[in-house]
Amino acid sequence: VTILLYRAQMGAPDPAAVFIPILIATSCSTLVGLLVTAWVQRINLRDTVLLGAMGLGFAALLALIGWFSTLTAIELQRQSSLVSNFLIVSLIMLFLIVAHRRSVNVYETFIEGAKQGFETAIAIIPYLLAMLVAIGVFRASGALDILLEAVRAVISSLGADARWVDTLPTALMKPLSGSGARAMMIDTMNTFGVDSFQGRLAATLQGSTETTFYVLAVYFGSVGIRHARHALACGLAADFAGIVAAIGVAYWFYG
Repeated sequence: VTILLYRAQMGAPDPAAVFIPILIATSCSTLVGLLVTAWVQRINLRDTVLLGAMGLGFAALLALIGWFSTLTAIELQRQSSLVSNFLIVSLIMLFLIVAHRRSVNVYETFIEGAKQGFETAIAIIPYLLAMLVAIGVFRASGALDILLEAVRAVISSLGADARWVDTLPTALMKPLSGSGARAMMIDTMNTFGVDSFQGRLAATLQGSTETTFYVLAVYFGSVGIRHARHALACGLAADFAGIVAAIGVAYWFYG
């Protein structure tokens, strides 16, 4: 929703056009994260209820992808926007209906959640400061620019389309900081246009990956977890899957 808001503020005619690509890429990263974590922790996923729920969800997703694959490029974007807006409104209505059926006071619940969020925000400030300093050093050192140029040179030498390299700052920054990645996404939109291939891909990357290092450094630290063990590897595996899926989906939807 935040991404759609930024797209609207920057003049995108259809802010929700990236919602379906984000949904598809997020599904890929979520599935990989689940499978990798289950493999590392030796969790048996052969549970009837779990397999049924996963199968139903991904069957619906595959059906949606199959339907989109039959559409032309223009019709694909039009139907994607239509489905996106419908899903967003339906989700909001679902929350309100379920809350009403369970006699939940939505306003008071929202206020209580906001209070807890404010308390959490105060608790994570020291960890957040340390992470932002590290990100600032990484950007100011020029290491990010060197990395991008190296990747662009390799991709170009292979004769492949290197437009996606322009969005790598968003992809690389997202595991470190959500706000940092958001700044990279906005910079990409300002440079290439909010509805350019790079602008839409940056939005898709922002929405389909997670702030893995941020979570480990800030939230784990705020609750006293000092040994993350395999959480970093599992989180980065999911992020990598989300990045690859986002790039693939962007070429499919945006050409």
